[in-house]
Amino acid sequence: MAPGPVRRPNAEVWTNRGHCTGRSPGASPCPAVFAVRSPARPEAGSGGASAHAADHGPDRRPPRLPRGSGPLLLLCLVTLTVLAAGYGLRDPWPPDEPRYALVAKEMADSGQWLFPTRGGHLYPDKPPLFFWAIAAAYKLLGDIRLAFLLPSLLASLSTLLLVYDLARRLWTRPVGLYAASALLLSIQFVVQGRVAQIDAMLAFWVTLGLYGLLRHLLLGPAWGWYRTGFAAMGFGIITKGVGFLPLLVFLPWAWAHWRQWRPLRRIRGSVWQWGSGPVMLVAAVAVWLLPMLMVVASSGDPALTAYRDNILFHQTGERYVAAWHHHKPWWYYLVAVIPLFWLPLTLLLPWTVPAWRRRLRRGDARFLILLGWVVLVVSFFSLSPGKRGVYMLPALPGFVLATAPLLPGLLRRRDVQALAFTVLVLLALGLTGGALWLASGPRILDELPETIPWPAFLPVAVAAGTALLWALPGPRRGVLGLSGFLLSLWLVVGWLVQPVLDPVRSARPFMAEVGRRIGPDAQLGLLWWKEQLVLLADRPVTAFEFRGRPREVVLREALHWLDARGHRWLLLPTEQLAPCFDPRRAIDLGERHQVHWALVNRRARTTACEGRPPPS
Repeated sequence: MAPGPVRRPNAEVWTNRGHCTGRSPGASPCPAVFAVRSPARPEAGSGGASAHAADHGPDRRPPRLPRGSGPLLLLCLVTLTVLAAGYGLRDPWPPDEPRYALVAKEMADSGQWLFPTRGGHLYPDKPPLFFWAIAAAYKLLGDIRLAFLLPSLLASLSTLLLVYDLARRLWTRPVGLYAASALLLSIQFVVQGRVAQIDAMLAFWVTLGLYGLLRHLLLGPAWGWYRTGFAAMGFGIITKGVGFLPLLVFLPWAWAHWRQWRPLRRIRGSVWQWGSGPVMLVAAVAVWLLPMLMVVASSGDPALTAYRDNILFHQTGERYVAAWHHHKPWWYYLVAVIPLFWLPLTLLLPWTVPAWRRRLRRGDARFLILLGWVVLVVSFFSLSPGKRGVYMLPALPGFVLATAPLLPGLLRRRDVQALAFTVLVLLALGLTGGALWLASGPRILDELPETIPWPAFLPVAVAAGTALLWALPGPRRGVLGLSGFLLSLWLVVGWLVQPVLDPVRSARPFMAEVGRRIGPDAQLGLLWWKEQLVLLADRPVTAFEFRGRPREVVLREALHWLDARGHRWLLLPTEQLAPCFDPRRAIDLGERHQVHWALVNRRARTTACEGRPPPS
């Protein structure tokens, strides 16, 4: 038996296994590296009693950060800087952000947390958890412009930390940093982290579910994390229905376990232990589902019954099997989404695919489980006829985790550095050409308002200059240059591009013009409206429900409202004026958000339509 380290009295023995990295599966265990440190000796001239008191008295040194946490803290700071660039400088932009912000604002203002509404009408398209998050931020901050982006930002930062920690535990701390950095550089991750769509929060719950399951299946047994993973899936389900995606990881895990791939170990557990996971999933879903069902059952309200049936059946199974919009071919994600939105990691596929193949041949279960799960998630969404690019975001962290261990070796290759440098140069040339074109004054600039803070070509010129600066180190630092440019680009977008686009994409200037036209004391009703009009109006509005209702019924309700006492106006598309309103007596507001709008009051009415009260 080899002699162990010799202990000296009052000495501390440290163990460091961090030097043993990158070992192939099945290799001999990492040797422990010991270092012996003797206690500090008292300085000359100090008494032994005082030295003894200093050694054994209370430690008054300031607390220190955990060892090795500096790079992670720096990465978190960079992540916050990138995701929060331009935070609070824009309104919610269509198509989705105004809808979700309006639902959350109405939820916070009304106190109705179980049944989301949009313009005062039930909104059954999505479960409420994401709206709860925005509503809570709105309650905290008091400004929807500050609140609507906060949940996506925090969810994305949390996803990045989960990816770091899982990669650190599956491999090493440096691999964890590579994984988190690769995720931050991925285009789709940053895009979704900077917008108020549901998918960033869904990706967080899916990643937490995957994290919990892999902590148990690959690094366990860890029954607490197993149950946490299932609870995360439950919260993911009441965020966007498909929160169960981490369950697919059991398929490649079972196959690897059957083939006895390494580093899997046998996990023994009782029926209760294995069954506690699904129980946690059901409990998480029941946080919203149970009270919602109880209220519907006791209310006898047909509108609530229709809401229940719509969100539980029409928006889930029916939407997956027979989607009614966004129809794309089965190969859409493989050709049009993943190659672009998972950049820059997809540039490395010519090298990562052979490396993955070698590791699978060696029986490394970590790669099989991660890659198998990504393939299953992509296949799941590809089988549905309805497809949107954002559906791929939950699979991106798994792809990053499978790529991260290969990055240290790949980044030492000259051809990888040269490819990254080539892409950077092409981007610089393209942006330079775009800036010159915009500086020439094309017609597209006529759509921008005169009040934009700076010329439209300026942000593009700044981006082009940034790309050229990052290209200066040359092709041997191509990956560094491309990475620096991608991170810098989001700062340009947040601080320079968004202030230019906000007056065009936001409905605030348009609704301010509507308010000036009708006067401060008038009441405003909306027909065939869009959510941004309700959200950014300068006064409370009456929004008439038109979805799934006959046009005649909608117009009768609006005319009955218009005929009531008071100074009232209706805002509606010009194509809906006839036959109830005379276009010559309407106020033409021009085109906004791809719709030509007009204002009418009682004087614009014709005798062709009759106003009737809505059915009770």
